[in-house]
Amino acid sequence: MLLTRYNPYNDPDIRKGFELLQSFVNQLEGKGSEEGAIAAFVPAVNTRESDDAYYIEVDLPGVKKEDIEITTEDNVLTISGERKYRDEVKEGDYYKVESRYGKFTRSFTLPEKVDVEHISAESKDGVLEVVIPKIKEEEKKQRKIEIK
Repeated sequence: MLLTRYNPYNDPDIRKGFELLQSFVNQLEGKGSEEGAIAAFVPAVNTRESDDAYYIEVDLPGVKKEDIEITTEDNVLTISGERKYRDEVKEGDYYKVESRYGKFTRSFTLPEKVDVEHISAESKDGVLEVVIPKIKEEEKKQRKIEIK
């Protein structure tokens, strides 16, 4: 008589149960469905500072500049937009989408000494760069006032 050790992972019924449990957990977390993927899109951001400006770089691959909006209000810079879902071809019996899609918003509190009127932005190769110039101390101290 040959004895073999029972391995529950080799049992097809138990494996189906684990797969069903995993799909249920994915639905609760918002994974595995287009709607869940839409809610999960948050672009990565890098910030840096130089002597004359602050820089914000936002990774937005596949997002057109027409779908991005940059606003300032009450010393807060807000970058918002939408990464639109692309229709893709289904091949075979499987289909997997790992990219995230949907609306996004990122907000940044601006320092006091910035020139809000001269903020500029450029989108190149899927990276949005926002340049926030600093107000120089000389410009702030010396100001000519016109008499009317």
